[in-house]
Amino acid sequence: MRAVDLIQKKRDGQELSTQEIEWLVSNYAQGIVPDYQMSAFAMAVYFKGMTTRETKDLTMAMVKSGEQIDLSAIPGVKTDKHSTGGVGDKVTLNLAPLVASFGVPVAKMSGRGLGHTGGTLDKLESIKGYNINISQDDFIKQVQEIGLSVIGQSDKLVKADKMLYALRDVTATVDIIPLIASSVMSKKIAAGADSILLDVTVGDGAFMKTIEDAEKLSRLMVDLGKEVGRKTIAVITNMSQPLGRSIGNRLEVLEAIQIMQGEGREDVTNFICDLGQLMLELAGVSKSKEEIKEHLVSGHALAKFEEMINRQGGDLIDLYRPSSAEVQTEIFAKTDGYITALPALEFGLFAMKLGAGRAVKTDQLDYETGIIFDKKVGDSVLAGERIAVIYSSEDLSENVITEFEKNVKIGKEQIAPEEIIKVIS
Repeated sequence: MRAVDLIQKKRDGQELSTQEIEWLVSNYAQGIVPDYQMSAFAMAVYFKGMTTRETKDLTMAMVKSGEQIDLSAIPGVKTDKHSTGGVGDKVTLNLAPLVASFGVPVAKMSGRGLGHTGGTLDKLESIKGYNINISQDDFIKQVQEIGLSVIGQSDKLVKADKMLYALRDVTATVDIIPLIASSVMSKKIAAGADSILLDVTVGDGAFMKTIEDAEKLSRLMVDLGKEVGRKTIAVITNMSQPLGRSIGNRLEVLEAIQIMQGEGREDVTNFICDLGQLMLELAGVSKSKEEIKEHLVSGHALAKFEEMINRQGGDLIDLYRPSSAEVQTEIFAKTDGYITALPALEFGLFAMKLGAGRAVKTDQLDYETGIIFDKKVGDSVLAGERIAVIYSSEDLSENVITEFEKNVKIGKEQIAPEEIIKVIS
């Protein structure tokens, strides 16, 4: 076999065999197929697509390209959760300890943020001392003992996906359903959990811009999970505005704590409880929404979160430290009305420019910067009332403030956004 022949075959819209896909992925992971040929293959897939069978074969070939984690030493149904990315998405910080507080083990490997999307690892690393790189043995031991651990993905896990994603990021081939599905599910399958909740975001701040595309991606990933015996469910969720009140690593950790203290916005609190109920059901645990909310806001989830932070070297005093950003700039409404839009992409990019996100993987983060919104879509506002506070390391120019203000849309009609759009199982 030759890589050029497989590239040409896919370029011409033909279907690759299982053996051809396995050969291509295996040889790429070993360094035999060079980056430039794999880039050409990714672009061919971008324009010609893949069948469901091809995507399944690509997923499993990537799983086989690296180590797979055996979680069988952990009793019970091991659960995992993945989000396809968004702005202000601190859900894992609440959801993982919430589910673990019911005795359901959560063994989670998370990723970093890039561009306008935030990463769970970056938020956790804003806590002084928190170690995302504990060994696989310590990871398993910790979940055995306290039921919860969130760490970074091992370099040895799904090697081909790690290599291919780096290429996709710089060749404009990220947002294509077969490559997204195979990337997500190869990592989730290799990570070893028995059940997987997929949070597929859709809207302005997500990779999937339409519900139709989100449904296609969700169905494909659910089918891939079930194909290998993992209980899998997908939830299509709204990412047209930032999730919750905050964007930025330190600020999102503080909001997660506020939610677990019963002081979070009602909409994001209920959203986390809905996801928690689905995740518990996947593990065979049936709890009412009221029981789940009680665990979330009355200290059970927070105690589990603190336990995880402490076990992984995090400083519990620093955990509660306010942002040390030097400048706080308040934004006020110019007119009366209702907030009708807060475009997630625009505010995600704005926060990235403040230092809260990375334009490229080598960028250094400023953990303290970001945005806190006092008002969200659907909220009423009066002229002169504060809408948001921008946390930055230096004074903002009038042009930057104007750039922020123009993306806050105020109208006369009230909009009632929904968080969960559809569940696919």
